[in-house]
Amino acid sequence: MNAIPQLFVQPTTKNLRLSEVLGALSYALDLTEGQPQGHTLRCCWIGIHVGRELGMNSNEQLDLYYTLLLKDAGCSSNAERLCELYGHDDIETKRNFKLVNTDRINQLARFVFKHTAPGRGLSQRMRYLLRLIMNGEQLATELIATRCERGAKIAKKLGFNERVASGVHSLDEHWNGQGRPERLAGENIPIYSRIALLSQVVDVFHQVGGADSVLSELHERNGTWFDPQVVAAFERVARSVEFWTTLSDSSLPEKVFAMEPANHVTYLDDERLDDIAEAFAQVVDAKSHFTYGHSERVAKYSDQIAEHLGLDGIRRRWLWRGALLHDIGKLGVSNAVLDKTGQLDSVEWDSVRTHPRLTQEILSHITPFRELAQVAGAHHERLDGKGYPAGISSNEISIETRIITTCDIFDAITADRPYRSAIPVDESLCIMNKLRGHSLDDDCLDALIKCLPQFDIK
Repeated sequence: MNAIPQLFVQPTTKNLRLSEVLGALSYALDLTEGQPQGHTLRCCWIGIHVGRELGMNSNEQLDLYYTLLLKDAGCSSNAERLCELYGHDDIETKRNFKLVNTDRINQLARFVFKHTAPGRGLSQRMRYLLRLIMNGEQLATELIATRCERGAKIAKKLGFNERVASGVHSLDEHWNGQGRPERLAGENIPIYSRIALLSQVVDVFHQVGGADSVLSELHERNGTWFDPQVVAAFERVARSVEFWTTLSDSSLPEKVFAMEPANHVTYLDDERLDDIAEAFAQVVDAKSHFTYGHSERVAKYSDQIAEHLGLDGIRRRWLWRGALLHDIGKLGVSNAVLDKTGQLDSVEWDSVRTHPRLTQEILSHITPFRELAQVAGAHHERLDGKGYPAGISSNEISIETRIITTCDIFDAITADRPYRSAIPVDESLCIMNKLRGHSLDDDCLDALIKCLPQFDIK
């Protein structure tokens, strides 16, 4: 085992800022919403400028700052249901829905018709369409309520106050009372939510049509979707050329992190970082009921195997975090693919194969996670070099990755999947034993077998 590559020797959380970690992980939320990379950070840039223009003090700006970074924390929780209702790619549906003014019935009707079961037969399409038409109000409220309630819970799990949680919860409320989930109106909507919704719309329309498109859309929705005072504050901010150029500049992340009120900067300790890893693992697993609890089980199994193999406490803790986040790239894969009951075609398989690379890219945005990103991103590599995404072989696969891979495969086999029921443990081990030496590490598989009594598998 001494010849096997290992994780960094002394990983540390020293000088690791909460804002930087959440900002980095927000790239995963952007994927789920179908938005271009950096959407959440751009919204934060937009929203904080508006908050400052409105005269918010530093405490208020802090709550706004984290509301903006967490606005999409619940986004994965309605993906499966959305895919089921529309019979279509949930990521594409979410992306295009953000361009719709739901107060305009013609826009909404065009969207529903275009995105409902495209490519299917007429009778199938009609069944989907009739369900959406007959139950549209109820279903729309259900989808948004699921997302908002889950997002608020994530905010609280991360230790944020009720103001941030309510700001996330009320993101989709509209000034005229026609939003959801509670039909709040006017100043009953938290100011953080009002700013976050405007910031989201600004970024979406700036990405597709530039500043002129943004100002036109805000004028259209002023007083219906948006608080007129918030719109007026944004219009004053929008006079700055630098404001617009920064939205497209590679320096935007650093500038967003610099906007965090200086007297409120939070540095992470190990316990807070653990909470973040657990929270985002739950975001990942909420995307499909087939993966519910998967990341947490893989992390638990990995820790027990690592202890059995003699890894020290520091390495075990970092491995546990990596195992929790190993599938974060799956937030960029549609539920139409993840939950498909039949065989995947080549395009769908290619989509699935992107998720380890996305995992590595997302985690690499956090400096102390750079090597952990490689560990987590390699969990579908094989010792014989026939894995993905990079096709690396045994001399490049760390013991930490080998542990995660073993636990990931074990949990996948022993859990229900769209295309089959869970396989009993004894049969699963027979399958895994056939993977020894070319896909799975002998020592890791032996350790898994010895640790089975601790796994408490029902």
